[in-house]
Amino acid sequence: KYIRFYTNIFIRDIIFNKILLNFTSYFEHLIYMELIDTGNYNVYFNNDCSTALNTFVKNSKFSKIFILVDTNTHRDCLALFLSDFSTTTHIEIIEIENGEKHKTIDTCVGVWNALSELSADRESLMINLGGGVVTDIGGFIASTFQRGIQFINVPTSLLAMVDASVGGKTGVDLGSLKNQVGVINTGAMVLIDTTYLKTLPYNELKSGYVEMLKHGLIQNESYWSTLKDFSNLKKEKLPQLIYDSVLIKQNIVANDPHEIGQRKTLNFGHTLGHSIESLFLKDSTKTTLLHGEAIAVGIILATFLSHKLLNFPLAKLSSIKSTMIDLFGMIDLKSKDYQEIINLLKFDKKNSHGNINFVLLHDIGDTKINCHVDELLILEAFEYYLS
Repeated sequence: KYIRFYTNIFIRDIIFNKILLNFTSYFEHLIYMELIDTGNYNVYFNNDCSTALNTFVKNSKFSKIFILVDTNTHRDCLALFLSDFSTTTHIEIIEIENGEKHKTIDTCVGVWNALSELSADRESLMINLGGGVVTDIGGFIASTFQRGIQFINVPTSLLAMVDASVGGKTGVDLGSLKNQVGVINTGAMVLIDTTYLKTLPYNELKSGYVEMLKHGLIQNESYWSTLKDFSNLKKEKLPQLIYDSVLIKQNIVANDPHEIGQRKTLNFGHTLGHSIESLFLKDSTKTTLLHGEAIAVGIILATFLSHKLLNFPLAKLSSIKSTMIDLFGMIDLKSKDYQEIINLLKFDKKNSHGNINFVLLHDIGDTKINCHVDELLILEAFEYYLS
């Protein structure tokens, strides 16, 4: 129902003019950033992306190449991507509907069927061109089709660049429950071209920025302090901050690839944040939240809990709350929502042995995992947010 594909696409038959496409650089000068070697694959940046991709495809001799897009990235990003892609390998474009509500197993079935109809085999390559939904679902589809074909992620949103780009998490939602089905499987490479950020509305940029702020809170107070200046969202130094954020996440993932210990810290703010996001996704009376909007609230709540349980400094708590609210404002949270959000916590992937596990902070950059929190204290955290 939601899957469209476009057959018989050959690069040699398509002529793109970057000037006509109006894809002038998002920044006046894109700084050079070295690749990040994760051990299993490389993350390339900006001008290195096309060289790395073209060399890889030329040397790999794939039978077919499938590019997965959603309706937005098909319209806004595909032409730019193809304009730098040099190959004579047969290409098929598969389009899915955009949005979190389509990050489902039904969408996967549609794409799996399209791959079969288009004669994909185990020597095929899938390129996922899009935000976190496309890279998550595309990685999962590729990892499971014929027990696995190679894939490449090309994140086009700030959120996907700093979050979905590293770590190999793939998957889909179950109804309104986030990321309940999936596998950890890394692609062949990740290509981060910050030029794509030109296609994003400002609220989507802010959504991704929250993940960068989170990286500062769990790892580096200096980085957090730099990010509190929101003018970074419009300045040419944003590419370097993206690079720093990817590097922070990669260093954490490298030490704990299967999320047994330290990698859990990346979920700071996500325990309650994901529950809030799920509630707003399932409640038709509410406006669906962007991921970053929900996580911003989750960060405030988790920092309040940190203050109560681990003596996180009160002044820093107030500063974090102000920063998050300055970025997004207040969400439509009512006291009647509290219990439903708490009920949704039981589906959090960090839970074990019937316990809901939180990531909390002793201080900025000083985390504690597997924290148990009393329900009454969670209710108090909600009241603090609304106060």
